[in-house]
Amino acid sequence: MLGLKPVLLIIWYGYINPIKGNSMHLFYCDESNLEEKRGDFLIYGGISIDADIAKCFSDEIEQIRKDASVPNDYLLKFNPGPKDLDHQEFLSLKERVIKSAVKHDIKLIVYVILHDVATSPDEARRNGINAVCYHFHCLLNRLKDSGLVLVDRFNDKGNKIDAHLHEKFSIGLKGMPYSKTIRLDNIVGFHYSAIGQSHFPSVVDIILGSLRFAINAHTRGEERHLTTSKLLLEMLEPLFYREGSDNSVSEISFQFSPKVIKADSYRKKYESLKSFLNDSGINTNQMISDQRTY
Repeated sequence: MLGLKPVLLIIWYGYINPIKGNSMHLFYCDESNLEEKRGDFLIYGGISIDADIAKCFSDEIEQIRKDASVPNDYLLKFNPGPKDLDHQEFLSLKERVIKSAVKHDIKLIVYVILHDVATSPDEARRNGINAVCYHFHCLLNRLKDSGLVLVDRFNDKGNKIDAHLHEKFSIGLKGMPYSKTIRLDNIVGFHYSAIGQSHFPSVVDIILGSLRFAINAHTRGEERHLTTSKLLLEMLEPLFYREGSDNSVSEISFQFSPKVIKADSYRKKYESLKSFLNDSGINTNQMISDQRTY
């Protein structure tokens, strides 16, 4: 029996370990700016967390909360802050959360659509889920890893979200330009999450809330918030996935929807937002166009 041990060790390290080398990524998603308002962009996005560092990242968020004396049962979001923290202390806490995400190499995937061109907020949110899940699948392709999607629970008209997530797992995406369906086979499951069930929904809310604050300051012409907005975007910039010779933010990390914008007035709003983001280092690769380019 002793003679078999080296053989068993070879089998263990040579066969099982390479399979374990395929990392799992957790993809926590949420929406922002859901309220239908002319000139505003609905934002749907998520953060990709390598499961290998999830515990370390979670522990650091826990420590950030303790350092700020945030009560254990407090649901940490972009707003409002804990009643015992003043404005500056709360800003510092959120800054530490974003910097922790950057430190742990978290990747942000975002979809934005102008409310003026969206069919409805609920439909736009479902399309946003489609887009970010597909782009998460694409990111996993590049990393040669697999992932698990966790969508922030919400109630839409007719409770269509349950069937929508079932479709994402069993079929994938439907009605694509060059294929009737695309199976998202890098994703092993689609589930619900809620703020307070882990630290990660809080991180998503703070990151997307920061992005919303900056985008709204621009689209609404809120001059008093533009300096803060620029600082927020500069903090968020490292979270975006980049590729290509120009190191621009990949479309899988930031997508403007729809891809073809015929109306001049709407296209100018998209072009203006793209320029605003670019000024803070978020140089999005996707072109704003009135012509189909795919």
